[in-house]
Amino acid sequence: MDILKYCKREDADPNYMWDLSSLYKSEEEFEKALNSVEIMAVDFENNYENKLKSADIIKNALDDYRDIIANIDRLASFASLDAEADGHNAKVQKRAMMTFTKLSDIENNLSFFETELVQLDNEVLKEVKSDQNNKRYIDELLRKKEHILSKEVENAISKFSQTFSSFYEIYNTTKIHDITFPDFEVNGKKYEMTYNFFEGLYDNDPDTDLRRKAYEVFYNELDKYKNTTAMIYLSHCQAEKSESELRGYDSVIDFLLERQNVSRELYDRQLDVIMEELPKHMRRYANILKKEYNLDKMTFMDLKLDVENSFSKNISVEEARELVKSGLSILGDDYQKMLDRAFDEKWIDFVNTFGKSTGAFCASPYLAHPYVLISWTGKLTEAIVLSHELGHAGQSHISQRVQNVLDNEPSMYFIESPSTTNELIMSRYLLGKSTSDRERRYLSGQIISRTYFHNFVTHFIEAYYQREVYKLIDDKKGFTADDLCRIFRETLEKFWGDDVEITKGAELTWMRQPHYYMGLYPYTYSAGLTIGTQVSKMIIEEGKPAADRWLKALSLGSTKDSVGIAQEAGVDITTDQPLRDTISYIGEVISDIEKYDN
Repeated sequence: MDILKYCKREDADPNYMWDLSSLYKSEEEFEKALNSVEIMAVDFENNYENKLKSADIIKNALDDYRDIIANIDRLASFASLDAEADGHNAKVQKRAMMTFTKLSDIENNLSFFETELVQLDNEVLKEVKSDQNNKRYIDELLRKKEHILSKEVENAISKFSQTFSSFYEIYNTTKIHDITFPDFEVNGKKYEMTYNFFEGLYDNDPDTDLRRKAYEVFYNELDKYKNTTAMIYLSHCQAEKSESELRGYDSVIDFLLERQNVSRELYDRQLDVIMEELPKHMRRYANILKKEYNLDKMTFMDLKLDVENSFSKNISVEEARELVKSGLSILGDDYQKMLDRAFDEKWIDFVNTFGKSTGAFCASPYLAHPYVLISWTGKLTEAIVLSHELGHAGQSHISQRVQNVLDNEPSMYFIESPSTTNELIMSRYLLGKSTSDRERRYLSGQIISRTYFHNFVTHFIEAYYQREVYKLIDDKKGFTADDLCRIFRETLEKFWGDDVEITKGAELTWMRQPHYYMGLYPYTYSAGLTIGTQVSKMIIEEGKPAADRWLKALSLGSTKDSVGIAQEAGVDITTDQPLRDTISYIGEVISDIEKYDN
């Protein structure tokens, strides 16, 4: 069975689909678990509300709380993963809606807990913290104490939690279900258009007529939905602003950064330094592509092209498995065993099916193993994407072995470090095996076009745009679809200057990104890759000592903040030097592409 063929979920090859039975073996088992957690939450409220008087009681409450949170995580993962893979399945979608409605009620039962804890005497909390399992959680609670509201208000916010999170679901429904693309024809041949086909195949196809026609068809269709999508996003941003004001924040940006335990300085620095230093290198890269493909002009439609496209190779899932294992072997035997489990136990969903979410991601339910979603295109670069998602899987797998459910997830600032580190280890490994200047030029091009273009350009531009959008929200000005298009176009023009024509439709690219519904997520890609660039360099140069430091850093979860985890791995992000060094490295790789062309 051809896994590259687009088909219905029920017609796809089950050998290349993930197996959710390690979460729940049947619908009945899932429903029983959901009912059980509902009872646990009610019991928790009855047992502990207004009764948190002593350290012993609080310690018992925290044990019960962790158990409930772990089960919530498992239930939510099962419902959402099934829905992400099979968006056209009405039964699956209804189950997801039912699940999240019930989980919202469960979280409402728990909403009193933090409010009561922060009001307790410090001596009591100090005794609770004597149990190492509780220390990080209590410290974090006290850090944000001034922004925790009364029990009644927290309860009200909790009741609206499903409403607040629904904007992402509405966005995704519009994107996956309502937007359908027409087939199109180029030079007498017909092509099918989908989100995944455009992002995975057409936007970097070397045939200029095909690539540019696909772009036109794709963005013409997006344009029809821009006003609805903008209104969904505005509602999401306004909900965030309302909560930020309730909690006493001057800015919605500060509110969202507080969740990441990241300073405004680190956030602004990441955006401002990149806009100052990176464009000169990427404009040079754009001109390399223009020359490579003998283009009449360099446009936004051409930026995803590969250098040395004729060297591109196809690869099977089985070949990718061996390549990823070989490339990441420097991370040790335990990491290799985790990679084997990912394939053998069907952690990964490869198939191309109708209704499947676009892009790739990794989910890591606490009481089970990670799950990776990817739509396999058969390109060599897909092995790099796979190593990226398995980097997320590796971090959660390592962390969950030593950290409890409240401490196993690192700050979002750090979250893309394990994934991008894997990408760069793989890329450096492939470069080390290369046997010709042409192959080295191709692989250097892949480092730019895949790892850095995606994370240091695409997501950076999204992040820079996102900051401008939130400024409008903070100023109580709101926005329309035309405002969003203007801001995105201005960001693109500022970055690319006169070297790249920002083609009509490019301003709609904001419509393609679900990360805007996940707080300040886009900037964390470049933040993570800043750490990843330095770590991968040390691992390649030092070998096992650096790899061991990195594995130790991955095990820390949230027991240290991003600065502390990076320091554990040997990177000091209290200064802008790692960021500037990373941008310099991008320039060096682009210089290598030019050198190998001679």
